[in-house]
Amino acid sequence: MARRVDRGLLLLATVVLAWGLTWPVNKVILASLSPIWTVAVRSAIGTSALFALSIALGRLSLPPRADAPVVLSLALLHMVGFGVLGSVGLELVPTGRSVLLAYTTPLWVMPGASLFLGERLTARRLIGVVVGLIGLGVLFNPLAFDWTSRGAVIGNGAMLAAAFFWAASILHLRAHRWRSAPFDLLPWQSLLATVVVTAIALAVDGVPTVEWHPTLIAMLLYAGVPGTALAYWAMAMAGKSLPAVTTALGLLATPVVSVVVATVWLGEPLTPTLVIAIVLILGGVALGTITSSPPPRSS
Repeated sequence: MARRVDRGLLLLATVVLAWGLTWPVNKVILASLSPIWTVAVRSAIGTSALFALSIALGRLSLPPRADAPVVLSLALLHMVGFGVLGSVGLELVPTGRSVLLAYTTPLWVMPGASLFLGERLTARRLIGVVVGLIGLGVLFNPLAFDWTSRGAVIGNGAMLAAAFFWAASILHLRAHRWRSAPFDLLPWQSLLATVVVTAIALAVDGVPTVEWHPTLIAMLLYAGVPGTALAYWAMAMAGKSLPAVTTALGLLATPVVSVVVATVWLGEPLTPTLVIAIVLILGGVALGTITSSPPPRSS
């Protein structure tokens, strides 16, 4: 049993590091590719890796018709909606702020689950939402926020909208009656998302003119393979070995990793406002998830 838990913790740490590094990596990619093409190329690489991994594990099979709604939901709401809006926001907003706004998702899931799924909004969860919203208020300090900056308003708005899309997909995942294991559907969800995002990228941006160089290729490979395929597999395996509370709280380290890496690698400032917001928002999420279901499985 102890070995199983140790293995689960190692896999969870792998997920946190993989997803924590993905945000700064995507920030670097955005210097060479448009936000939509960044998602499209990353998704194509991730799809290829997910199919290869599924074949290697002997788990590749067509999804049953009963799981078609959840294939559409995760692909369109999370992989396309969250992915594109998150990429647009990340281009305009510093990495630390972006990932923190993205990880407000559980704050929207808690009241949503009460409203749409009939889950009980306990006092602990309500306090968690309030504390998280206070943190969000600190992050959006009206006296410090530049409301005249179109890029800042659009970027922050896009990140919050991305969090809402992610929350909507989580609510559907909770309500769905699964026939397949979630990991077994991922290659098909990723394939659908790749087709849709590529079509959007062609319609909006046209064929990209990219100056390919080793750094860009390395960043795209990282985002697609460790940041997508490996992280999803490790998340699925860790969930089998660890309690839901351990997984939920462990994943809260992801934005912390992103903020530290963005500060050290990209030179982004670590302001007192950002630190306070991190403590309040992640503290609120921790309060709300400590007695709830496993958190969303994404980046």
